[in-house]
Parts: sequence; structure tokens; C-alpha cells
Amino acid sequence: MPNIKNALIRYRIIDKAIRNKYNPYPSKMDLREACEESLYGSIGGEHICNSTIEKDMSAMKMEHDAPIKYSKREAGYYYVDPNFSINDIPLTDDDLASISFAAKTLMQFRDVDLFKQFGNAIDKIVGHVEVTQEGGAQFIQFEQAIANRGNEYLSPLLEAIKQSLWVEFDYSSFVSGKSKQRRVIPLLLKEYRNRWYLISHDGDKNDFITYSLDRLSELNVTSEKAAYPPDFKPENYFKYAVGITSGNEDPDEVVFEASTVAAKYIASLPFHASQRIQKESIKRVTFSLTVNVSEELIRALLSYGGEVKIIKPKSLKSEIGQRARAILDQ
Repeated sequence: MPNIKNALIRYRIIDKAIRNKYNPYPSKMDLREACEESLYGSIGGEHICNSTIEKDMSAMKMEHDAPIKYSKREAGYYYVDPNFSINDIPLTDDDLASISFAAKTLMQFRDVDLFKQFGNAIDKIVGHVEVTQEGGAQFIQFEQAIANRGNEYLSPLLEAIKQSLWVEFDYSSFVSGKSKQRRVIPLLLKEYRNRWYLISHDGDKNDFITYSLDRLSELNVTSEKAAYPPDFKPENYFKYAVGITSGNEDPDEVVFEASTVAAKYIASLPFHASQRIQKESIKRVTFSLTVNVSEELIRALLSYGGEVKIIKPKSLKSEIGQRARAILDQ
């Protein structure tokens, strides 16, 4: 199904490129690069090859009567009928279901300040699709955020990140219960379980600190330029993370055993992309993963109770043991 969806998207990208009057007669490479850039954000050819574009144009001709021709003089493709557009072809029920799914996903964020400018457009899309679909019945329920506190800071923080500006704010600690002013370089915004977090660099501590936006107040975006930390790589920062806790520390190899039933749940919803099965027996399955040991990982493992046994590292095994004993004491 995903391959079919991508093909349908590519058809529309190809259609748009052929109809572009400001860049007529696109070559096969132009069409490939347009598709790859739209779908994957690159044009190197790692994801889409020329043969894929050839098959797409052939399918467009056969399935949608697209009047595509190749001009030797212009060394590119064009429509014999300049008024043709694949967008004029009615959407199928499958197309409508996909659009509805995507629009309802966006609906979860319509009241977030960062996306409010698109609120009316999202409403129109969802409304039109629901009317178009028979009965407009709801068959899908999305996870809803109970509170959106702190979301009003998304826009100014994003702007501060783009412009590399220092920011100041008051932050309330769950541990001390007190609020303290912070001054940091904002680096990255990340969502985890319907809550937004700011990953920043604290100059005084010379460390990367994560702040939850719902405990942030009195935000002030300064006009002072900040020096971007050279060792911060957004694409790798959460490479070994389980949850929102991460950093630049080297990861640990975590090995644990799980009962047969628990193992099925863990295998179907892995803790991390690095999770692998080391060995299996009738009663137990041994897993390994390469991660930064975090509070989120500890709580995830504890959620399986006595069905999970930690093998290594020793520090994690000890921590799980202490918390298990504390549960018994309660």
C-alpha cells in the first residue's frame, strides 16, 4: 500500500512539473529530482531512479489517459493537450480516506499557536472530506493531548532557533517545586507524548539541557546573537534516546530477558530502533538494544513487572531492583 500511495503522489508531482509554464519540457532527470525532493528532501537518486519515472509516466498514460509526449527538439516531456491535468481526475474512496486520515492528524495541532494560521484551511479540508465520504462517520480516534500549556511558546522559540538568539525564561522544577530564571541558546524543539520540549545549551553549565514547555513562563527572546555549539548535531542527538532524555554520551548495550507473552508485545512495539532478539527459548526471549539509559527506558521496563529480567548493564539492573523493592515497601 505505501508504494501505491507514493506512486500516486509521484504522478501528481510529474503532472505539476510537465504543466509548469515557467520551466516547460522537463527532462527525465528533472522529473526524478522533483519527485525525490518532494518526497525525501534530496535529489541524489538514492530513493528514486529514472526507470521509476519511466514506469510512472507509462502508468499515467494507461490508467489516467495522460497525453504525455517527448519532444526531441526540446529534449523534454509535454502534454499534447495543454489543458490536461491529473488533478481533474476524481479522487477514489481510497484517496479520500488517506486525505481524511492526514487532515485529522493535523486537527490535533490546529489550536497550537504555530499552526493557527492554517486552522481555517484544516477545517475546510476535514469538513469537505467528511461530507464527501458517505455519512462522514468516524471510525478512527486519535490520541488527544489533555492540556496544551506552553504551546504558545512554539512560534517565538522557533524564530529564536532560526536566528540563533539567546532566550530567557522562568522554569518550574518538579523536584524543588521552585521557579528559577534560565538563560540558554535554543537549539531544537521536540514533541514526545503530546508534550513539547526545548533542547538548549546552557552557557554557564556548558551542557545541553531539556526543558518542558508546559513548565516554562515569562519567555523573553533577546536580540543577542548566540554562537551555535559546534558539537550539537540535531539529526544525531536522539539517535540513542528512548523518550525525551538524550545527550552526547556514549550509549550502553542493554540486554534483558522477557517472558514469551511479554516478548511478543516488546517485539511488536520496540523500545528503540536498535532493538534486536539475541536468542529465543520456549519460555524466554533475550533482547538487546544500544541506547542511553534514561528515566523513560526504566519506566518502560518496569511497566512489564516481573515479566522482564535485566541482564546488563549492572547499573540498570541495580536501579530496577531498587525501584522494585520500593514498590513492595509501598
